[in-house]
Amino acid sequence: MDRSASENRVLITEDRDFGELVYAHGARSAGVIYLRFHTRARSMKPLAAVEAVEKLGERLQGGFAVLEPGKVRIARRPQS
Repeated sequence: MDRSASENRVLITEDRDFGELVYAHGARSAGVIYLRFHTRARSMKPLAAVEAVEKLGERLQGGFAVLEPGKVRIARRPQS
């Protein structure tokens, strides 16, 4: 997380704990994409991640995106 923030890169992960780090603990982030796919849809992940980045581009910066088969939700951390 620190490295992606210092390099201003969006982090792509399958670990939902990054949401807690960003929201509850206020961790610095350039953005996170959380891939939430069931095991049987696992082969769809790479293409779905690439399509989300191509489609959403800079909207991903500073947000927390949840990517599921057929949908994407982007949340922003409340400003202090």
